[in-house]
Amino acid sequence: MRTPNDVSGDALLAALSALSNPHRLRVIAVLAGGRQYVSQLAREMNMSRPLLTVHLRKLEAAGLVNGSLELSEDGKAMKFYELAQFAFVLTPQTVAEAAKTLSGGDHDV
Repeated sequence: MRTPNDVSGDALLAALSALSNPHRLRVIAVLAGGRQYVSQLAREMNMSRPLLTVHLRKLEAAGLVNGSLELSEDGKAMKFYELAQFAFVLTPQTVAEAAKTLSGGDHDV
């Protein structure tokens, strides 16, 4: 599980960026109820699969969801997504510590 004390500045930025979109927040909310495959999730969210895939990839890149490919009984490949274990505590101190680890730019924070 990603814990508040081991989050780099880049990881924190990726997570906050991913969560800054209302559609991605809804994806997190739906997946909090359990893992789902893409088509099922798209229907539940009333969203096209291609658009949902864009949002899922952003969440996966930020380490907030995990995707896995599985075969159904009839041999069809199905992509399932579930929440990754994560917790972020945002305090001025944790943000300051994360900022010290940002890649690129000025680190004198």
